[in-house]
Amino acid sequence: MERKILATNETLVLENGIKLHNLNITYHSAGKLNNNKSNVIWICHALTANSDINNWWENSVGKGKVFDTNKYFVICANILGSTYGTTGPLSIDPETNEPYYHNFPEITINDIVKAHQILKTHLQINKIELLIGGSIGGFQALQWSITEPLLINKLCLIATSYQATPWSIAFNETQRMTIRADQTWTENRQDAGRLGLKAARAIALLSYRNYNAYNTTQQGYNENNIHKAISYQNYQGNKLLLRFNAFSYCCLLNTFDSHNIAKKQQKAEDILKTIIAKTAIIGINSDMLFPNTEQQFLANNIKNSSFEIISSDFGHDGFLIETDKIFPIVNKLLEHEQ
Repeated sequence: MERKILATNETLVLENGIKLHNLNITYHSAGKLNNNKSNVIWICHALTANSDINNWWENSVGKGKVFDTNKYFVICANILGSTYGTTGPLSIDPETNEPYYHNFPEITINDIVKAHQILKTHLQINKIELLIGGSIGGFQALQWSITEPLLINKLCLIATSYQATPWSIAFNETQRMTIRADQTWTENRQDAGRLGLKAARAIALLSYRNYNAYNTTQQGYNENNIHKAISYQNYQGNKLLLRFNAFSYCCLLNTFDSHNIAKKQQKAEDILKTIIAKTAIIGINSDMLFPNTEQQFLANNIKNSSFEIISSDFGHDGFLIETDKIFPIVNKLLEHEQ
């Protein structure tokens, strides 16, 4: 996939009324748009992922792959607030000529979708054949399908929900608490809160996996006679430090918490009924972060939908790992005639 940056003069008015000036959007794409600019597969990535789909769904994009570049123009945009090139907390605030750091405004899932729409307009995309996302990527796909229902032919929602639940918000707040406990967090520097971020990632892993996953993969000791479970937690925390920062992490946790398609007096059931895309909903039987009751609610209220639960020992992370079970469902949806 080819990495590109759309450097705009756009001012994005956020849901809270704050304006982000000179918006930058980083994205990866592969394949070619057809004459109608309608052969689009748009993939929405998860919390700390980047826009190179093959980095996290390995060998999924290319000629003859599930996201077949012989047929489709495949695109993924790095989300607003992230750390991979799209405007975020370490971007330069044009009003101060310094990074935003703690002054980066709070953003919502709807704001992320607005940035996607700016890119869609720039590329003159008229139709999205398939919009797909897992976890917070599913939040984006769901919100976009509500915002522009006529744009999307097919929709795939994986291990996701119509709102952030108290359970998921509690996990997120626990992670933020560890970052705030880091004495460097109040400082305006790129590596502020690093030790807190490492601990936050270790906490997050407990919600991404589960009892069986750890008991299966982390039994015993490593070559240094340290419990594998201990070394694994430290390894994963250090791994994130190489590619992410605490500012973006906290920003996106807050964005996660803001997710609720029902605003004010609206009912989620009524809003879901406005989706007209042919929809495949996929749950993971061992997912403790997004239990299957949440996907069942989507299936019960999205009119033209199907629901399948896949079996996995890896909990929520199954949406990244169990591609041999997920991609056949995606293929079936792509082959479905409208």
